[in-house]
Amino acid sequence: MTAPEAGPVRMISTLGIAGLCAGLAVVGIFLATRERIERNRAEALEAAIFRVLDSAARRETLVLRDGRLVPRSEAANGGSGEEALVYAGYDASGRRVGFAIPAQGAGFQDTIALLYGYDPERRRIVGMEVLESRETPGLGDKILKDRAFLANFRDLAVEPRVELVKQEPIRDNQVDAISGATISSAAVVRILNDANARWIERLDEAGASPPSGPPAAAAGSEGAP
Repeated sequence: MTAPEAGPVRMISTLGIAGLCAGLAVVGIFLATRERIERNRAEALEAAIFRVLDSAARRETLVLRDGRLVPRSEAANGGSGEEALVYAGYDASGRRVGFAIPAQGAGFQDTIALLYGYDPERRRIVGMEVLESRETPGLGDKILKDRAFLANFRDLAVEPRVELVKQEPIRDNQVDAISGATISSAAVVRILNDANARWIERLDEAGASPPSGPPAAAAGSEGAP
C-alpha cells in the first residue's frame, strides 16, 4: 500500500514554520549587524567630510533649527521647527573654511546620497563625493569613481545654478556629463541644485558672521556625525 499524501493542512503548517524560521533568521542577522553598519556609515561620512573640505582640520555639526544654524549641542536643549544637519569645517587656526552639505534624491535606479563642500566666501562647490548609490554597474556607478566627472566639483560656481552639458564646460557653473551615464550625471546635478536652493542663502549668512568655532580637539572628536 502507498502512504497517504500529506494533507493541505500539514503542507501549510510546514511552509508556515519554514517561513517563520526564515523571518527570525533575517531579523536576527539585521539586529546583529545593525550597529556595525551604522558605525561604518558614520565613519564613512566622517572621512568624506574631510575629503570634500580638504583644508579642514576640525568640524562641527550644525542643526537648522527655527530657520537658523546652531551647534547640535545647543539644539539638544530644545526648540521647535525644521531640523537638518550640515557640517562646518575649520582649519588648524580655527578659521571656518566651508560647509559639508549632505543631500540626496532620486537617481536612475534608486536614491543617490552624496556630500559636497561649499565655500560661502567664494560661492563655490569645492568637492563632491557620492556616499550611497545603486546606479547601473559599469555605467551609472561611474558617478562614484570617474575622476574626470568628480573633478567638475572641485571649483564649481553655484550661480545662477549648476548646469549639465555634454561637452567640455565653457562656464564655471557647468558639469560635463559622463558618456553613457547622462541620467545619473543629471541626477547628481539636480540633487546639488535642490540642496543649494535650500542651503545656500542660510550658509552665506552663516559664512558672513564670525564662526562659533568647534572645541580645540582632533578632527571629528565631537562624536558620530
